[in-house]
Amino acid sequence: MEYRKLNGSGLFVPALTLGTGTFGGSHGFEGWGHTGVDEAIRMVDMCLEAGLNIFDTADMYSRGLSEEILGKAISGKRNRLLIATKGTFPMGETRNEEGSSRFHLIEACEASLRRLGTD
Repeated sequence: MEYRKLNGSGLFVPALTLGTGTFGGSHGFEGWGHTGVDEAIRMVDMCLEAGLNIFDTADMYSRGLSEEILGKAISGKRNRLLIATKGTFPMGETRNEEGSSRFHLIEACEASLRRLGTD
């Protein structure tokens, strides 16, 4: 696997990332796929064996279900991988449950960490 330095962070990341938009398949993501926990575990394991250790998700993918499935798939493997997520999308009914405000991004990160079962 080809690795690249991530800007000035000193962190090396693979040239490829596994996107998890297909994990779950609900709340508007039915057309993307219906990857469940067992299949996600197999995919994560195959990626790690090939040297791919970064996974992309978002709180809005299947209304958080994608992160929950990814969290189960990475259980016991967290120290071997990186997770990238996104959190500006609407996740509730109020104006403060969307956007790029400091408040919402902190809330989105904390909620993502809970769904992923990590810290």
